[in-house]
Amino acid sequence: MTIEQVRVTVSGAMDMAHVVDGWGAVPELTEETAARIAGAVSASRAPATRRVYASDWRRFRSWCDTNGHQALPAHPVTVAAYLVDAADTLTETGERAYSPASLNRWVSVIGHDHRTADLPNPCGEALVTSTLSGIRRDYASNGDRPRSPRAPLLVEDILAIVGTARQAVTGWAAEVYERRDCALLLMGFAGAFRRSDLVGLTCGDVTVHRLDGVHVRLRRSKTDQEGAGAVRALPFTASHASCPPCAYVRWAQVVAAYDTAGRPGPPAALTKTSSPLKIPHPRSKRRLQGRFADTGQRSSLKSSWSRWRCGRRGARWRRSGVRAQASR
Repeated sequence: MTIEQVRVTVSGAMDMAHVVDGWGAVPELTEETAARIAGAVSASRAPATRRVYASDWRRFRSWCDTNGHQALPAHPVTVAAYLVDAADTLTETGERAYSPASLNRWVSVIGHDHRTADLPNPCGEALVTSTLSGIRRDYASNGDRPRSPRAPLLVEDILAIVGTARQAVTGWAAEVYERRDCALLLMGFAGAFRRSDLVGLTCGDVTVHRLDGVHVRLRRSKTDQEGAGAVRALPFTASHASCPPCAYVRWAQVVAAYDTAGRPGPPAALTKTSSPLKIPHPRSKRRLQGRFADTGQRSSLKSSWSRWRCGRRGARWRRSGVRAQASR
């Protein structure tokens, strides 16, 4: 069903247009059905994306109110003026306040709100696209807001972190942490997984294969929000120290032992204080911080989690050579 507009107001009421071009009058719907449609439309984007879009739209609307322009529908000249004004905004140090990526996102948000309201999209006009292109060229020629990607973590870096973590083990509780951290590091690097991918994994998502090592099933990911799923194979390596399947089996042994004979609740030796260990939400990134980051610091590298995207980048760049280098 195509609906011209479904909006959820602050009070929860919905405004629906009476006629949709080419479809005639909109059928009468119950409030429950209309609410479900609005919920489905809202769920088409991730919560974080919706928050960013809402924030960017508020910024544009506030700018229009301040400068005497109409935000919806907006004229292409209004959007072009908005972009030029943002590009000319400087920080206290004299640098450009907004990057080209931010300007691109703002244009996308403005266009999205016009399409949602079934209004002509001003961002598709030549004036807006040419203005944005000119701003990008101006930034590039002046060296403003250059991209500064971090250097990727390479195989040698990962092995250094893993080796340091294993050498620092001083007791059985520390070894539990070490097995978990090494499994995350080696599997995450070999599979080029995002941090959110690792957080969402359960033991049921990993299958040990006699020839391929382990098969990791991703039920959903950042680029698979609809949950089509994917399976990645992490192969064996010639060295136990760098073998992702071996690291997983070592951690699975801990999980199996706890499931078989573990006492209810976490052991006291695994808590940093006398209070019970609070386990965050299963998908919370906090689960993978703490000891994991400490491992990276002990190996004279920056915090592992803050560089995890770099590790994933390095895995993508050198994935074809992981087996050869890791087996040295």
